Amino acid sequence: MNIKKRYIILGIAAAALLFGLFIFIKNGSVKYITKEVSKSTITQYVEASGTIKPINTIAVGTQVSGTVAKIYVDYNSQVKKGELLAELDPSLFQANVDQSTAKLNNAQAAYSKAQANLAYKKNNYQRYKHLYEKNYVSRDDVELARSNYLAAEADVAAARAEMSASQATLSNNLTNLSYSKITSPVDGTVISRAVDVGQTVAASFNTPTLFEVAQDLTKMQIETSVSEADIGRIKVGQSAEYTLDGYQDKKFEGTVTQVRLASTTTNNVVTYTVIVSVDNSDGFAIPGMSANVSIITGEAKNVLVVDNKALKFSPPDNTEKFDNQGVWILTKSGPKRYDVELGLSDDNKTQIISNEIKEKDKVIINAITGKKKKANTGMRRPPM
Repeated sequence: MNIKKRYIILGIAAAALLFGLFIFIKNGSVKYITKEVSKSTITQYVEASGTIKPINTIAVGTQVSGTVAKIYVDYNSQVKKGELLAELDPSLFQANVDQSTAKLNNAQAAYSKAQANLAYKKNNYQRYKHLYEKNYVSRDDVELARSNYLAAEADVAAARAEMSASQATLSNNLTNLSYSKITSPVDGTVISRAVDVGQTVAASFNTPTLFEVAQDLTKMQIETSVSEADIGRIKVGQSAEYTLDGYQDKKFEGTVTQVRLASTTTNNVVTYTVIVSVDNSDGFAIPGMSANVSIITGEAKNVLVVDNKALKFSPPDNTEKFDNQGVWILTKSGPKRYDVELGLSDDNKTQIISNEIKEKDKVIINAITGKKKKANTGMRRPPM
């Protein structure tokens, strides 16, 4: 390699080493994203789910055992108080009534006989006393007559007791006979039937349920489960909205009528039962339906609100810490912080209380810091 060519190569390497590759960064300005302070209505809800149930459901059972002989109603039957729902085979109950009636008749006859005997013994005792006073009979005769009289009184008392016992037995058997006829205790609708003709029902310690009668299906209730985290916000009288799976596009209204103190723990989650009463005059709600309930726990109308993001925003260059809640408003001179009091909140916005912030002020919800980078460059190699 000649000397001239060698110098050219060295010159190129020195130039590359001298200039090299370089990078420069240009700092851009901060761009603020704002949203106007507005007036709106904020409603707070507690979400819960539950089941539609009649307010008053009567379980109709039987107090006697027997075989179902007749059934007069079915599901959805409208019934009146005292209306016959079903009937057990009455033959056994009627036989017991007949038997106890016969025993009562015998007891009544025995009582009448004892009374007649008592009257005779009483008169006999009185006669002997009179004769004794005239010395026609001995004192022993008088004592015997008195003893017979007292025995007759005891026989009357025993006959009376036997008659009362027979009467009680007859009354019990008549009651059992009446129990063989199953009647509705209220006006309502049959929503459940658990027996068929020919089925034997046994009344032991627990009365078997044959029918369920809902007293008034125009007034229903929703039994909802509310978690322990939300139960403190629920109060009797609060309004509620609910939807039914069968009517997804329709909203219904109800009222909280009861907050039950008994808790239920399932998988370490504590819940409480809250009763929401609803009007079912239109008949949309059917017992057993699932309901998604929103209980209104607070409402603020026509109040200043800001986007929830504004409550978390702080300028990138801010290092100061604040004890009070505040928001940053974009003014002509730049971001300015204002202390605010917070009111009700929902998923998107929060009520603010401030004498300095007005409607349509621009509250900052985010900031973008502009930084531009220029790509790496180097000197182009000179031609050989």
